[in-house]
Amino acid sequence: MQQMSAGIQWYFELLDQARRRRGIAMEHLGYVPNETESEVALNTQGLRLRRFSGNHTSRDIALIVPAPIKQAYIWDLAPERSVVRDALNNGLQVYLIEWTEPGKAEAGFGLEHYGYRLLDACVDTIERENSPHKDTCISLLSHSLGGVLAAIYAAMRPERVASLVLVEAPLKFTGDTGAFGPLLAAGPRAHTITAEFDRVPGTVLNLASVLAAPSTFGAERYADLLACMGSSEDLRTHFLVERWTLDEAPMSTALFQDVIDRLYHGDAFMRGTLEIDGHRLAPPAVACPIYAVYDPRSRIIPPLSVTGFVEATSSSDRRFYAYQGDTGVALAHVGALVGESAHRKLWPEILAWLPKAHGNTH
Repeated sequence: MQQMSAGIQWYFELLDQARRRRGIAMEHLGYVPNETESEVALNTQGLRLRRFSGNHTSRDIALIVPAPIKQAYIWDLAPERSVVRDALNNGLQVYLIEWTEPGKAEAGFGLEHYGYRLLDACVDTIERENSPHKDTCISLLSHSLGGVLAAIYAAMRPERVASLVLVEAPLKFTGDTGAFGPLLAAGPRAHTITAEFDRVPGTVLNLASVLAAPSTFGAERYADLLACMGSSEDLRTHFLVERWTLDEAPMSTALFQDVIDRLYHGDAFMRGTLEIDGHRLAPPAVACPIYAVYDPRSRIIPPLSVTGFVEATSSSDRRFYAYQGDTGVALAHVGALVGESAHRKLWPEILAWLPKAHGNTH
């Protein structure tokens, strides 16, 4: 049985490697992300924290929390399609978390590590680097599963989070669970899957996405390709996103089980039964200003999954933005990070809204 499990893991990790080689081939064709210059501020088990050049004396700080299943450069894809550069141009210091591939040592890293301990280490580093300024204002910018981690941290450490930006972050799992609901209800339990792996390969996660929403991850991508044929900029962004999708990142078995069992099946955060470091967390524990972005057409992150949680928080400043999509983004789920209208309308609005260290807390 152990030999069979090793064979299954070997097979899927071989598929991961094949997808990465396709990504490298795309780079040879010129589809390379144009990332902003940065330095590593923290290198620890589970992540690297990047600090971007510019605005080092600003007390207003953005900490970007990506989803831990693909590469973080989707936040910094190209100069005209970069949330990192938008934030720098608005005078913020910017830090970005790069989740590193989990090895055997990280197999037990679940929501408590990713949503609390590792984020706490990042904030420790940021505050230490900015120690002359006692009134730093740290806002968390997050997307998808990264939004779940950021919301957990905002609930655990409300005194360290000035505001929370959630972009298509699934946080409420009762009612409309979207395309993943039927798949998870019909499929095997999480422990059955993780029993086959030391870590869950990216191709397994990709396959689950395709099975759950074949049109979202298949036909819509080809439709987007056709729609952006008249714009060289949109076409380039489309292929840059396609190249990004090939950067498969495995997930620790503990995080996979927590996401499936505690969130999707148990809706523990929403129900107030999510235990992190001995504390039971519920939506009212999140008290900071919140800006929530949802896609009203999304089949993988239903709007209620975002808005239902935010409305249950104790925040006195809750903003909602219905993102209507863009052409040339390949995957609608990342459109709010890379789309033309997102950078023309959405991000200027978010960045103008962020609380400032001089006392603008809305």
